[in-house]
Amino acid sequence: MAFARAFSPALREIRILCSQSGAASAGTRQFIQSHYPIIKQHNPDIPVLIREASGTPARVFARFERGVEKHVELDNLSATEVEDRVTHLLQP
Repeated sequence: MAFARAFSPALREIRILCSQSGAASAGTRQFIQSHYPIIKQHNPDIPVLIREASGTPARVFARFERGVEKHVELDNLSATEVEDRVTHLLQP
């Protein structure tokens, strides 16, 4: 599992946005439920912010050192596809 290790020291923050009840965010919500404890266990000092709001498109943002920020869209993806996209995003 990609999240069973510490992330790059360049990573400063992860923000996950999704709808709390929308069908397009179902895979993202499932990803959060299954991977958040593992991520925090191996990266206790990195803030992982989860923001849920009705109608919000699912996406994840990663902020790296020197203010570099990247994001990917996660709407209508399965939890496995979300994991693949997030893993790729978190590579510095």
